Amino acid sequence: MAPRTDFPPVRACLFDMDGLLLDTEDIYTLCVNLILDKYSRPSMPWSIKAQLQGRPGPDANKILLDWAQLPISSQEYAVETAALHQKLFPGTKPLPGVPELLTSLSRTAEPGVDSPTVHIALATSSHMGNFKLKTSHLADVFSVFPPHRQVVGDDSRLKPGRGKPLPDIFLLALQTINDSLPEGEAPIKPEECLVFEDSVPGVEAGRRAGMRVVWCPHPMLKEEYAGLEEEVLAGRTGKAGDVDLHQVGELGDGWAEYLASLENFPYEKYGMVIPPPKA
Repeated sequence: MAPRTDFPPVRACLFDMDGLLLDTEDIYTLCVNLILDKYSRPSMPWSIKAQLQGRPGPDANKILLDWAQLPISSQEYAVETAALHQKLFPGTKPLPGVPELLTSLSRTAEPGVDSPTVHIALATSSHMGNFKLKTSHLADVFSVFPPHRQVVGDDSRLKPGRGKPLPDIFLLALQTINDSLPEGEAPIKPEECLVFEDSVPGVEAGRRAGMRVVWCPHPMLKEEYAGLEEEVLAGRTGKAGDVDLHQVGELGDGWAEYLASLENFPYEKYGMVIPPPKA
C-alpha cells in the first residue's frame, strides 16, 4: 500500500527503556547465560532472546524457562537472576544519541521557547525495583521524565497481565501527558505520538495503540528479523503474542520506520522544531 504522508506534527514522544535508552540488553543476556552455564545448559540464542524483549518480567521468564528446562524452580531462578541484576545493573549506560535526543526534546518545554512543546513520557516493562537499579546513577538523563509520566511494568495504574505487545502501557503514558497538559492546550491524539522501541512486542504495542513508531533494535535482533522488517514495523510478525489484525498496521503504511541508532535524529521529518541550546 502507499505509505501515509499527511501525518500531523508529533506532539508527544513515548520511550521504552531497556535496549532503547539504556545498554541493558547485553547485561540481561549475560545474566541469563551465567545461570544457564551454571546448570550446564546451552547459551540463550537470539531466537529466544527476541521473544523476551519488551515483555513484563513474569511473561519473559516463563518463555525462557519453558525453553531452558533448568533443574530449578521459577522462584529459585528469580532469586538467582535478581542477585545478578543487583550486581550488574548499576553499571548501565545510555545508548548512543540518547542524552542528546532527550535534552533536545526537553528544550521545547523551556519557558520562553516559541516552538511547540514536545511532551515526553517513559513506558517500560521493567518493574520499579529494576528501574531504580538501572537509573539511580543516571539522574541527569532521567530527570527529563516527570515522575507522574514514568510508567513502569508493575505500575498500579496498569491492569495485571496487560503488558506489551498489548497497547495499554503506551495509552497510559499518553494519558499521563494529557492529564497534566497546561491549561488551554488541546489533548494529544494517538496519531500525534511517536513511540521509541527496540523490541518487536514493543513495536506491536505502539502500533496497536494507533501511534507512530521508531524501531531501533539491537543489531542482533535486527539480524534475527532480516527479511521481516516490514512485518515488524506493521506489528504483524505473529511472534509477539496473539495478533488481532484489525489492531495493527499494514505493510508499508508509513506509520513506522527503522533506525540503526538514535544519533542525529531527524526531528524535521516528524514536524518537531527543536530550539537551539541557550548560550
